[in-house]
Amino acid sequence: MAHEHKLEIFRGLLKFKSNTQKIWGVLIFLTIVTTIEVVLGIIKPRSLTHSFFLGMKLINWIFIILTLVKAYYIAWDFMHLRDEKTSLRRVIVWTPVFLICYLIFILLFEADYIYSVYKDGFITWNF
Repeated sequence: MAHEHKLEIFRGLLKFKSNTQKIWGVLIFLTIVTTIEVVLGIIKPRSLTHSFFLGMKLINWIFIILTLVKAYYIAWDFMHLRDEKTSLRRVIVWTPVFLICYLIFILLFEADYIYSVYKDGFITWNF
């Protein structure tokens, strides 16, 4: 039942000769994405920290998206999802994506409601 693992990443864009080379390629990709996150966290460009999208700063959205890209790629490559059947891949990938989107939606709307109750409602900040 053992079979060779695919020695390519990015849907065949980069091909490697051995598993060791492939692991190094994946490590370089994940390092680049992490470096982008760290640099954005240190620099914090004003254009990203003072502009909002769906109630959150753009820099926060970028961090969330880059973290999801890394998590997806780790599952895709190191957990060998690319070698599984399409239906199993979809179940594993799309269920958390849906749940994360739902969680973000709930958190944003509930936080905005609670803030508006404390700001404009009968209850004041008693802290």
